[in-house]
Amino acid sequence: MPNYSGELRPVAAARFAIIASRWNPGIVDVLVDGAQRALREHGVADEVVDLVRVPGAWEIPVAATKLARAGKHAAILALGCVVRGDTRHYEHVADNCAQGLMRVQLDHGVPVLNGVLAVERHADAQARAGGMHGNKGEEVALAAMEMVDLWGKL
Repeated sequence: MPNYSGELRPVAAARFAIIASRWNPGIVDVLVDGAQRALREHGVADEVVDLVRVPGAWEIPVAATKLARAGKHAAILALGCVVRGDTRHYEHVADNCAQGLMRVQLDHGVPVLNGVLAVERHADAQARAGGMHGNKGEEVALAAMEMVDLWGKL
């Protein structure tokens, strides 16, 4: 994936965290696999990728805050899936998760990549978890590596 400089430099020395929701595991596990595969394909060893599982998307920002405060990770990848239902719960969870993740990266200066799908139907999620729209876990991992590369240049 080309970036601002035309190529992605190796970021093998960086440590990454993946925070993944246990809710909607059929979708989220595919996102996690995609992220891990992309990191591995770009020279990031499994040993420097920490996988943290949380109950749902609502809990992802607080886990990201704890990891960012610890200062051990060059980037944090957030993966989850929120599917619209019959109530407003969807909006509360999806919107506040996104706002929380933005707050973590602004407050701590650590790139936090939002791979939490907010979709209308399960079919929409499947299309973004290895289906016709690719794998958003992979895309988030590529963006995380790009940000780590950029941070190394600034």
